[in-house]
Amino acid sequence: MRVLVTGAGGQVGRELVIALERRAEAMRRDRLEVVATTRAELDLCRRDHVLAAVHAVEPDVIIHPAAFTAVDDCERRPELAFATNAMGTRFLAEAARQVGAHLCYLSTDYVFDGRAERPYVEWDLPNPLSVYGRSKLGGERELDPGWTIVRTSWVCGRFGANMAKTVLRLAAKSDDPLHFVDDQRGSPTIVSDLVERVMDLALGRFAGTFHVTNQGATTWYGFARAVLAAAGEDPRRVEPIDSASLTPPRPAPRPANSVLENAALAATGLGLLPAWEDSLTALVHALRAQGEG
Repeated sequence: MRVLVTGAGGQVGRELVIALERRAEAMRRDRLEVVATTRAELDLCRRDHVLAAVHAVEPDVIIHPAAFTAVDDCERRPELAFATNAMGTRFLAEAARQVGAHLCYLSTDYVFDGRAERPYVEWDLPNPLSVYGRSKLGGERELDPGWTIVRTSWVCGRFGANMAKTVLRLAAKSDDPLHFVDDQRGSPTIVSDLVERVMDLALGRFAGTFHVTNQGATTWYGFARAVLAAAGEDPRRVEPIDSASLTPPRPAPRPANSVLENAALAATGLGLLPAWEDSLTALVHALRAQGEG
């Protein structure tokens, strides 16, 4: 089996390639070959480039985490957001059909408006508030029914920018109180856990939409306190604020509730991810070991 990974230089893509290589070693490399492509190597905004790259590799499975994920920048550059997240996925889907590959697309909690008072299940109707959410939903709609969509949320890992790193950086910068919003609720997801289940779903060619997050929910205020606690620092340094108090205001609206229930994943029997607090502690220790914060 040959697997093509997009966005291999990104937060999820980089750890996904590492996990796939580890699985290839366990399976013997003659049974699983991994082809990693970065943004420079695979320009999703160019149809000819995408088709040529996929035909050159002839993958059996394509895992597609590459995206324009800077939520506020998407509001400022909507053309690029849709060109990358929606049209780029259209081009990749076209290429996948031509070579007979199974496509697994990583999507987001931002496809929901956050107005529900319960966790969102896979069959709830999307209603994105932001350009980022609309462009990622556009990408979802380019997939064939037999392919895989993985929605996730509040992603933090060893590579790239994320909220766990931000908290550690701000805490190390000064002894001042840290302020994080307490009116946005979601499911933190640790990349090392996420990529294991993405591999299971993609390589197993599971059809349909799956929510994949660590178990449990919190606010960004609660998350920041947990990061400091895991780092051995005083979580009381974190003080709650509401989103309207952010200075400067954020261009992109955030869903107030983006907790994702992993109903479809539970039904597959593959197993749910661990509690977010446990995995966050391991991540914070790994970040501190590599000099973050």
